[in-house]
Amino acid sequence: MTSPYTTAPMPQPPFRPAPKWARKRYVLPALALAFFLGIGAGGASGEGTKNTAATPKAASPQPTVTVTMTAQAPEPEPAPTVTATKTVKVTKTVTATPAADTGTGSADDSSSGDVYYANCTEARAAGAAPVHRGEPGYASHLDRDNDGVGCDS
Repeated sequence: MTSPYTTAPMPQPPFRPAPKWARKRYVLPALALAFFLGIGAGGASGEGTKNTAATPKAASPQPTVTVTMTAQAPEPEPAPTVTATKTVKVTKTVTATPAADTGTGSADDSSSGDVYYANCTEARAAGAAPVHRGEPGYASHLDRDNDGVGCDS
């Protein structure tokens, strides 16, 4: 056959046989397909198996097991109780008595030099704690926070 545009005939390619790998491209997949179809047909033949589709079973409820875990923190141990006991020995007990009224002042006017407490323990033992500024027995060494009340805590 000639082309209308050319006057020379078309050359034909030379004949070459197909390489060996080209034949394998078709033969190996065909063999694999036949192998898998044979396994499927052999397994479905039913020899040695029981046909369970012929006898339907009644549906029955099955128990459902649900496990729920909750993490609990261990209970903290209570703090140990500490009891401290301090024994104080009183060497001198001072009883505060109002000074005799000389008639020159009021009954509440007392000298703070008549009564002296060495510490708050002595003032508490005498029943005078808390001691306010201006009262008999008040001294600055009894008033730690300098608020005018000695032995208040």
